[in-house]
Amino acid sequence: MLTFAISVFLLIVTPGPGVLSTAGFGAAYGFKKSLRYVFGLFLGTNLVFLAVASGLIAVLMSVPSVRIFLLVLSTCYLFYLASKIALAGSNIAFIKAKAPPGIISGILLQAINPKAYVVNTTFVSGFAFYQSSFVMELIIKFLIINSIWIPLHLIWLYVGTVLHELNLTNKNQRIINLMLAFSMIAAVVISISYSF
Repeated sequence: MLTFAISVFLLIVTPGPGVLSTAGFGAAYGFKKSLRYVFGLFLGTNLVFLAVASGLIAVLMSVPSVRIFLLVLSTCYLFYLASKIALAGSNIAFIKAKAPPGIISGILLQAINPKAYVVNTTFVSGFAFYQSSFVMELIIKFLIINSIWIPLHLIWLYVGTVLHELNLTNKNQRIINLMLAFSMIAAVVISISYSF
């Protein structure tokens, strides 16, 4: 269960569209005005979790060639995100806000966010720790995920509101990017080790 919690932390803390847009909206509109958007992301990510847990992915995963294809695809996507972070150089590339955030915007982003599906598939199908009841395991996972997801996204929102006010050197920005990329690669390695 501890390994699962560590993986949840690493997969959620690393930037994907949800985290980047959270920080971007925080920088553009401030903490309080962006909370509605983060609440939408929260609803959206839980809808994705339920869609994965309901068994739609299980049907696909029952075919070995499809399972391997999805594992390779998800791994490549996570490595792609890590490389984009690492190669961003000295720019911390938060998504720029074009309109005030809202609940529906957050839900829609998660509905089209491939990282949300990859991550939730990893959470649901991997890290078996309660073999006597899959339903109980899903409930525990759901609670662990949300107890980590909520504070991490609030922290990213706060970071977005504060980070643009700091005058970071190029070297420090580069170090931040490399640390984020390393965290994502560590999560991929942990996910792969529990997929076989």
